[in-house]
Amino acid sequence: MKLLIIGEREFQQHVGGLLARLFFDIDTAVDEEAIKYKLKWDDIDLVAVDDDLFYSTDRPKHLEVMKALKESKRDYVIVSSQKDFPSILEAKKNGAADYIIRPYNQREFILRFNAVAQKKTRVACLGGGTGLFTLLLGLKTIPDVLLTSIVTMSDDGGSSGKISQDFGILPPGDIRRSLVALSNAPELMSKIMQHRFEKRGEFQGHSFGNIFLTVLAEVTGSMSEAVRALSDILNIQGIVLPASLTQTQLVARFEDGTVVKGESNIDLGIGRRLDLRIEDLWHEPEAQGDQDAYSSVINADVVTLGPGDLFTSITANLAIRDIRDALQKTPAKKIYICNLMTKPGETSKFKAVDHLREIIKYLGGDSLDFVLLSNSRLSNEAITEYAKKNQSPVVPGDVNEIRKLTKAQVIAADIGNETELVRHDSLKLKGEIQKIIQQVSK
Repeated sequence: MKLLIIGEREFQQHVGGLLARLFFDIDTAVDEEAIKYKLKWDDIDLVAVDDDLFYSTDRPKHLEVMKALKESKRDYVIVSSQKDFPSILEAKKNGAADYIIRPYNQREFILRFNAVAQKKTRVACLGGGTGLFTLLLGLKTIPDVLLTSIVTMSDDGGSSGKISQDFGILPPGDIRRSLVALSNAPELMSKIMQHRFEKRGEFQGHSFGNIFLTVLAEVTGSMSEAVRALSDILNIQGIVLPASLTQTQLVARFEDGTVVKGESNIDLGIGRRLDLRIEDLWHEPEAQGDQDAYSSVINADVVTLGPGDLFTSITANLAIRDIRDALQKTPAKKIYICNLMTKPGETSKFKAVDHLREIIKYLGGDSLDFVLLSNSRLSNEAITEYAKKNQSPVVPGDVNEIRKLTKAQVIAADIGNETELVRHDSLKLKGEIQKIIQQVSK
């Protein structure tokens, strides 16, 4: 394969050094005429573009180069210091295959270039909690796929909440789970990252992984950089990104007018009727979306929403304006994976159609392509045990009502697993998502 690198010498050398193992032939260009000539006549498989070239010094020349790239119809990846969302979107509209923001992590840089070069399916997974963990465990074994986990940052309970409050950083818990799910490190390392201190003392109730991420955040200067550092240490098979960059509080207004602040308070439902429905959900202060997460959604081929708690894991991401904007504008196929069981305080007595109605509401309209429902049969024992906790299986409800809500293809499949708890099954999810990927890749 042949790579053309457009940029100054320093950029050429750095990118060429990082990508040398991916390409048999590397060429360079910096002059506008040379760029146009090579794009028109040379046998090039992929182009790496330093977007900062001409951007601030010669805007017309910069636009001419972008026009030449678009007209060449070649795959190209932009590397830029411009972190604003309109620039990311403009690059996509002009035909860019990806948009990588400086400063970048070298491992992520190589993964993203390789995904474009090898025409891998790029899958962005939005959510949090054990649902996202379960999904990632299955999807990471699908060949020719680059996974990006985009994790909700609204967790304010338990170890994550305490660390976030004490150290003024984004909560690490859901990020840690995604890192462990995608890790290629030895099993012992994964156990260490998940280990929770039980004995009394300063560490009681905290997981080692949360503490480790906190240390890395202080050393590197941010949770985003801490995640990248730990991703390298764990040698993860994919990319993990926070959905938002700012510390915020999740707020819900219920149908009786009650306003509840804090993800854990919404989740636990202490001191209120658990059958009350949530009428609105937002962040205070307004959450700022992560630019890398935005770029990953815009440039994805497939986006998954769920499984996970409808409001505190999934809708918490959709309530971030920048993430919602990316989901509305991405050409990626979007898959909603519905939950298996209702949850008191969030989705009491919800049918699948109720879940779907909320997803479409917070997406800002029906932009779904697939809805994955479970038709797994549960034992009477499991149903009885869950009934004691005021939980029941999420039934599809009126299929005609679902079809009125969405143009999406509705798939009912055996994706559940019953052990001590009823959970989605990683391998079954993998199988169904893999079928969808094969369908959309034709």
